Amino acid sequence: MAIITQNKTLLQEMQTLLRRQAYAYATEKTYLDWAGRFIRFHQLKNKQSLLENAEQKVEAYLTYLALEQSVAPSTQNQALNALVFLYTKVLQRPLEGVNAARSRKEPRIPVVLSKKEVAQVLSLIDGTVGLIVKLLYAGGLRISEAVRLRVQDIDFEFKQITVRDGKGKKDRVTPLANSLIIVLQTHLEKIKIIHNKDLKDGFGSVYLPYALAKKYSNADKAFNWQYVFPSRGIATDPRTDIKRRHHVDQSVINKAIKRAVKQCDIHKKVSAHAFRHSFATHLLQTGTDIRTIQALLGHSDLQTTMIYTHVLKQGGQGVVSPLDKL
Repeated sequence: MAIITQNKTLLQEMQTLLRRQAYAYATEKTYLDWAGRFIRFHQLKNKQSLLENAEQKVEAYLTYLALEQSVAPSTQNQALNALVFLYTKVLQRPLEGVNAARSRKEPRIPVVLSKKEVAQVLSLIDGTVGLIVKLLYAGGLRISEAVRLRVQDIDFEFKQITVRDGKGKKDRVTPLANSLIIVLQTHLEKIKIIHNKDLKDGFGSVYLPYALAKKYSNADKAFNWQYVFPSRGIATDPRTDIKRRHHVDQSVINKAIKRAVKQCDIHKKVSAHAFRHSFATHLLQTGTDIRTIQALLGHSDLQTTMIYTHVLKQGGQGVVSPLDKL
């Protein structure tokens, strides 16, 4: 049974607020999913039942996720963030002192490829997907940041890429590799041809966050706002029902990486994020300052970046095995 508030279900109200505050579509879907699961878990029937003993309800659900479902710490935190949004923003009832059993987050050393392994994998991925993977390694981009790049984010003169609205809603600048300049320029020429055809066919609009769409009229059809890596086809935007060309799907890139790693016979759990880890580690190897790497990666806490120093302590804390001294 849906919880009704002022002729709207609670989840519809939550969705409206998420869109008004320009949350990413993926975040919107995730938050709505967690809120729905929470309501079903407690079998809540109305708004009042949500408000009664709110902290205890949230604690019970998070404890259930940790102990019964054995979810990862990041998954539990994601659920908590969704419920905090639900109570604080939608119900306007801030949560206080939630003390649930938490999933344990074990310290993990990131998966890093050697320079030779990176070269092997990159040599087996061609086309647009290959270009995206090269950008992941060349600038330490997250896969979500790479697919969301806009044409205006690439500065060929200053040889840099601006990552806008990254994790934590922060902007940062990262280097553009010299070897990718001509390739990217050629790629953008092809994208412009596609965009001009879309305009001619009555399309050509691209998604812009609500505030930008309101501030800059017709910016959604300007080439500089288009995605650097648009999808092959035009689809209906689920938020606005407008038919437009979105960015390429991340799964296409992940599948290509997985195939290439298998072909290279590399026995590491390599994901798109491994190229970001490799970018940081290889910069450290060549003497780049740790705080510079922190800025390039967009880390708020230096301790997050320091994990790459552990990767360089090869052989376990940099110790040479006694076997090698026999």
